[in-house]
Amino acid sequence: MPYWLMALLATLGTWAVTALGAAVVLFFRNPKERTLRVMLGFAAGVMLAASVWSLLEPAMAQATQLLHMPGWPLAVSGCLCGVVFLWAADRLIAHFKPDGSARSARMLVFSITLHNIPEGLAVGVAFGMLAVNPTRETFLSACSVAVGIAVQNFPEGAAVSLPLQKAGFSRKRSFFWGQLSGVVEPIAGVFGALMAMVATYSLPFLLSFAAGAMLLVSLHELIPACHTAGEEERSYLPTAGMLLGFLLMMVLENL
Repeated sequence: MPYWLMALLATLGTWAVTALGAAVVLFFRNPKERTLRVMLGFAAGVMLAASVWSLLEPAMAQATQLLHMPGWPLAVSGCLCGVVFLWAADRLIAHFKPDGSARSARMLVFSITLHNIPEGLAVGVAFGMLAVNPTRETFLSACSVAVGIAVQNFPEGAAVSLPLQKAGFSRKRSFFWGQLSGVVEPIAGVFGALMAMVATYSLPFLLSFAAGAMLLVSLHELIPACHTAGEEERSYLPTAGMLLGFLLMMVLENL
């Protein structure tokens, strides 16, 4: 099977999980906040582990193998570029200063859609790496990145559709826009895979760029979101979910 097709199938799966999360609005008016927080914590742990073992570590190895140079300078620069890209995107969104719940909800859709682009790229680049290193370990690493993205897409889909409903959208429209926020992932996934396959020497940078984007999402959004103030503020459940996600990915990476 072509590697770009693997990336397409994987990112179609992550989009499907986004749709599944958005579908919460069709069946539950107010899903338990504790459950969403645990899922966010689990997703953060998975993405942190995938960023290190499935993206940064292979990026440094590929830099040494392909470019005959120490791997860490390229990995650090690529990671920082991924972080700066998402930070700049957030700053761009902040300039719109939405007024009113409906406009705020639309900006939320735009924000999540923008964040899904590097996530799709991360999956695509991970599968595109098979063109350079077609091993079982590389395939499992790519799958772990896809799983990490998919897991965090469920609460992300719900985080889009539920505010839309509260802003006055119907349940069906809220679901439609919620799942649509993930449609960019298959497009970005195929693009990332093709870039990794065609521009082989850019692979270490692309992998570390994707890792930087995933790290920023985990550290700046997922972890704070699973510990928001409220009655569960001191609960260890989100932390337990985070540890479980991290340890699970560590085990999968070493099977």
